[in-house]
Amino acid sequence: MWYKIKNEADVFTPSVLIYPDRIDENIRRMIKIAGDVSRLRPHVKTHKMAEVVQLQVQQKITKFKCATLTEMEMTAANGGTDILLAYPLLGPDIKKYFSIVTKFPQVKFSVLVDHKQTAADLTEEAKKQQQKVNVFIDIDNGMHRTGIEPEPAFQLAQTISKKPWLELTGLHIYDGHIHVSDLKTRETKCENDFKSVDELIQKLKNTGIEMGELACGGTFTFPIHAKYKNRTLCPGTPILWDAGYKKNIPDLDFLNAAVLAGRVISKPYGKVCFDLGHKAMASEMPHPRLEFMDLLVNGVENQSEEHLVLSTPNTEKLNPGDFIYAIPIHICPTIALHEQVYVVENRKAVKTWDVIARKRTFNF
Repeated sequence: MWYKIKNEADVFTPSVLIYPDRIDENIRRMIKIAGDVSRLRPHVKTHKMAEVVQLQVQQKITKFKCATLTEMEMTAANGGTDILLAYPLLGPDIKKYFSIVTKFPQVKFSVLVDHKQTAADLTEEAKKQQQKVNVFIDIDNGMHRTGIEPEPAFQLAQTISKKPWLELTGLHIYDGHIHVSDLKTRETKCENDFKSVDELIQKLKNTGIEMGELACGGTFTFPIHAKYKNRTLCPGTPILWDAGYKKNIPDLDFLNAAVLAGRVISKPYGKVCFDLGHKAMASEMPHPRLEFMDLLVNGVENQSEEHLVLSTPNTEKLNPGDFIYAIPIHICPTIALHEQVYVVENRKAVKTWDVIARKRTFNF
């Protein structure tokens, strides 16, 4: 019953409860898998919180991966010294990037490039700013989301190496298309998909182009890439863990460190309605979207913006106002729905942390 808090009556719902002691343990387990803390470049998109970055820095993690400029700035302000923005920079984001870089001169920043136009746009602004840009070439080895296939990536690397304002810093290989539960099958898939990357690396070496860092994988392939000492590892979800990964990656042993708290708000027609609608939890997954800690669930009747109606054999035992605990199937977008989270210490919610990097700000 590690998740139960003594001051339920003081806690607003729906909300997220965060357990820093369990986060600390998850960081230790990540470091153990990596074998060396210097090999870790964890993704901050899972938590988006300054305090969680600080907990990682306390355990000597210095490199981070981000998806947004807000995440990048937050990480730089809280101890990250080597930050990769793993997202294409376009439009006004390019100038915003340079303003953040100028603000934190002690931090090494890098960005992704997967197209010659992106490289040209970065070069143009870098020349205006009189400041070089560290770039990772984003490699598509099966995800088919962003990135360039390994074969044309060679030509892009040659183009970048000739641009005086761009510094080729590494390759970024995110294999998020690999969602196989069985470790052996997952390992085979990961290694087969990496063969074209190995060929690219060898080709770059043969032409005298330094490949730099290999920033590899996410959570599913974390333990596989960890076997290769020349690869940097980029897991994100293990920091907080969730019910989806706990079920689908049984070989990884991390602790749930974020719990969704809710209350019974009504009991319509023998069903039970909770305050856990789409605006409180990630809803891109099919039901069940939560794993309840103390409640048997027969099925979901409906879910809307602020309501979740369930059928349960425990209907008679529940009353409006009853407190409920659940683990989201997908924690990353769930956290992004909350402005603040409760921090639990010694079985009590004692303070809140702001989810700073959930914000997207625009200024002229």
